[in-house]
Amino acid sequence: MRVIDTDGAQVGVLSLVEALKLADSKELDLVEVSPTATPPVCRVMDYGKFRYLQKKKVQESRKNQTQVLVKEVKLGSRTSEHDLDFKVNHIRRFLEKKQRVKVSVLFRGREITHPEIGREMLDKVFEHIQDIGILEGQARLEGRNMAILVVPR
Repeated sequence: MRVIDTDGAQVGVLSLVEALKLADSKELDLVEVSPTATPPVCRVMDYGKFRYLQKKKVQESRKNQTQVLVKEVKLGSRTSEHDLDFKVNHIRRFLEKKQRVKVSVLFRGREITHPEIGREMLDKVFEHIQDIGILEGQARLEGRNMAILVVPR
């Protein structure tokens, strides 16, 4: 097998016993890098340290990721003005934190036969938040819900 030293220099083609003795003399591990090559390539390294550094790289790359959160605020089709104002304040707070907000109007029972009431409710909500939010797409009916997606400006 072809052996590569800790500094990246090639030691040469050695037998398994010789390669293991070399690794033991340096108190390191013999790791098979490329088993399909002829002859197979092995590297002398500290395998525990190698795995630790790989784990750190993965953690570092995750740290720089940003997760897009979609908050959902649910309303009834007959929600009163005060409750609507309360929900609008929540939506404004989410938008100020740069979060996307899905506003849903729930239809109960036979209310589904009048989707225009739900559309009016969504329009009323959007009027209150249009200074800090942008509507993404039109209101769409999803089963017994009608929803819009609002993104921050």
